[in-house]
Amino acid sequence: MINSKIISSRELSEFGSLANLNDQVFALLVQQKATWETAGKNFKALTQDQTRDFEFGHFKIITQFNAERIRSSAAKTDVRSLSKRPCFLCLENLPEEQKGILLQDKYLILVNPFPIFSQHIVIDGLEHVSQQIQPYFNDLLEISANLPDFTVFYNGPKCGASAPDHFHFQAIGKGRLPVEQEFEILKEKQAEVLVQTNHLKILAVEKYLRRFIAITSSDKNGVKEIFEKIYELLDLKNGEEPMMNVLCNFTRNEWRVIIFPREKQRPSHFYKENGEQIVVGPASVEMGGVLVLPRKKDFMKITVNDITEIYGEVTIGPEKFDNLKEHLKQ
Repeated sequence: MINSKIISSRELSEFGSLANLNDQVFALLVQQKATWETAGKNFKALTQDQTRDFEFGHFKIITQFNAERIRSSAAKTDVRSLSKRPCFLCLENLPEEQKGILLQDKYLILVNPFPIFSQHIVIDGLEHVSQQIQPYFNDLLEISANLPDFTVFYNGPKCGASAPDHFHFQAIGKGRLPVEQEFEILKEKQAEVLVQTNHLKILAVEKYLRRFIAITSSDKNGVKEIFEKIYELLDLKNGEEPMMNVLCNFTRNEWRVIIFPREKQRPSHFYKENGEQIVVGPASVEMGGVLVLPRKKDFMKITVNDITEIYGEVTIGPEKFDNLKEHLKQ
């Protein structure tokens, strides 16, 4: 099965350079848009998707109307629902037209047929194992180093992953999220420096609707050590991993890892009735500042107060965040 899903170098070379993995992914995006009708149609539709900017002083939130993302935003991720549907990330269930690039004999890089951005890929684990970041965090760092034009991200099983039963990362073009565009200003004017050495810095950011910890370093082992510490300090719930979204990119020989600890999977707005519901499923893209709304009526009616409440409910609370900061300082 795996061989039939790997695109050949000969076919891929017709759509771009194969000089490195980064170039190969760009070629794959071109190839899949050209040969796979579903992907081509949905990527083309992105040019027609509407966005609205909401200003919050030193930062902004972008809302995007994207009807095709209803599959993710409203996905049923309870155990019973998952058991009743075929896993759409398992190789045997991929569409015939969908092909990818084999990576580390462990992943298949695929184009996301329901994209949020013009470059949007899935880094699909070959094994059907649940979302769990801890055993694969080193892979996240290595993949981001080999995809310097992308931001690679991880959605926890209860933090926006629509396939929590199948391990995967995703990646989008670097710099597309407001948190990336605003990071330097946040670092200079808003962030609290928790730890700083010659090769590593740990920052905490609040007053941003959502709270996050950022690690910047050229030392991969140092990044891994700090991440392990954060993982240990965050709450384990029912034996499951701590709730979090993780963004990672690699620029000028340095990793930047942004960790959004979470409190809830979905805000109360998702469950409201009598026309007050807002279908939204916050994941890494949303925590990064692009709030995807698959229903036009939600896109048209959402307000600054709604956005503030949505982020306020799903992000880690202030007391837990203060506790995390104090432990990291030590």
